[in-house]
This record gives sequence, structure tokens and C-alpha cells, in this order.
Amino acid sequence: MTASYTPRQRLYVEAPLSAGEAVAATPDQAHYLLNVLRLGAGVSIALFNGRDGEWAAEVQVKGKRQCDLLPVLHLRPQAASPDTWLLFAPVKGQRTEFIAEKATELGVAALLPVITARTNARVNVERLAANAREAAEQSWRLDVPEVREARPLDAVLAAWPADRRLMFCDETGASPPAPVALRAASPGPWAVLIGPEGGFSADEIERVKAMPQAVPVGLGPRILRADTAATAALTLLQAAIGDWGVITRT
Repeated sequence: MTASYTPRQRLYVEAPLSAGEAVAATPDQAHYLLNVLRLGAGVSIALFNGRDGEWAAEVQVKGKRQCDLLPVLHLRPQAASPDTWLLFAPVKGQRTEFIAEKATELGVAALLPVITARTNARVNVERLAANAREAAEQSWRLDVPEVREARPLDAVLAAWPADRRLMFCDETGASPPAPVALRAASPGPWAVLIGPEGGFSADEIERVKAMPQAVPVGLGPRILRADTAATAALTLLQAAIGDWGVITRT
């Protein structure tokens, strides 16, 4: 980022961003900036929308609960995240939200909840989208991952793109360790598939392994919870073919 202008707070906005074109803060954003953070007029924050890069913007107070955000300096050009999807079965409690948060921090392009034979939890897609947006703001990434509606795993696999590799996290112990399996991996469209708390059914394992795009991997000698497995798998994939060699903040 520009050394002379480094805002510490960031917000995602839907509106186009360009110098001198004010953006109206949503009521929730205005409340957060004015009443929670108690920012005053002229304070600088960072804005991004996933299209126009990152901008430093000045807060323009219009009332106790209303403010505009005026872009004044372009800080970073837009850059794409790795073309990686995360397929995961929803889990109970707040651990599904943890998966969305950590997957966003690790750079996924899309979050795809899938319903498997042993899935025993529901998913609030709107809440997941909010988690992803907040994680993108806090992690200084320039876009927010797409959050899709939950679909049956069979339906997702039936429409699987021919050019997208699928890192299948196999809990049976029959697949090679992930670092070995990914040794010859190359960048491109990828996805990671994590199972539910009860694991995949035998039919699901057989179907996934039969796919030509599948890369079955093991995640070590211990049984991992679904949220831990998602974080571990994405970390391994990022280290192998992701963007961890790119430093964007100083």
C-alpha cells in the first residue's frame, strides 16, 4: 500500500469506486463508523468492491446516523484471488461460519455448501455471505468470495467442470499424503472437497474417486474435525499452487 496513506479500517461496498465520486454508507456501515468506531469527518478508511481495486476514502459526516465515503487515492489495483472453490458439508453450531471465515482468509473464490448422505446441519447462506465479507475486510483481500446455495453433492458432481481439479480429502487413509499428491500439481481451476462430521458414505467415496478430475489426498494420521480439515487442506493447496509467494501489504 501507499506508505503515506494507510487507512486501518476497511469496508466492502457494492458501488463503483473512482476519485471524487462519493459512496453512501449503508445504515449498518454508518453506525459502525460513527457510533462504534466514533470516527469523525475527514478520517480515512479503505474501500474495495472486488472490481476497482482498493481506495483510501474520507468519511463525510451527514448526520448522527448517516455518512458518505469519498474516494481520494487509489491504493492498489484489482487482483484476482486463486481460482479455488471450497465444497464443504455444513456442520453444527458456529463451525460452519468458522469455515467460511478461514476459507476467505485463505483466498478461495467460491464457497459451495453441499448436502451429503451424512450431513446433519443446515446452512444460513446469508450469514455465510456476511462472514465472508467481514473476513475479506479484515484480511485485506481485494474481493469477496461467492457464496452459493447449498446443493446435494450428487448434483454438484454431476455438473462438475471438466477443467477443474478436485482435491478430495479422503478420511479412509487409502490416499497418499496431501504434500505427495500435490507435488506435481499446477495452478489453474481447483476445488477442495471436505466431508461432514460423520464422513463420506462408501458410495460417495467411490463416485468421487472415479472422477478423472479427482486428486484424492490424506490429511495426516489423525481424524480432523471438518472445520480443521478445511483449513488444513486449503493451506496445503495454497502452499503448493496458490498465491502465498505474493506480498501485497507492507
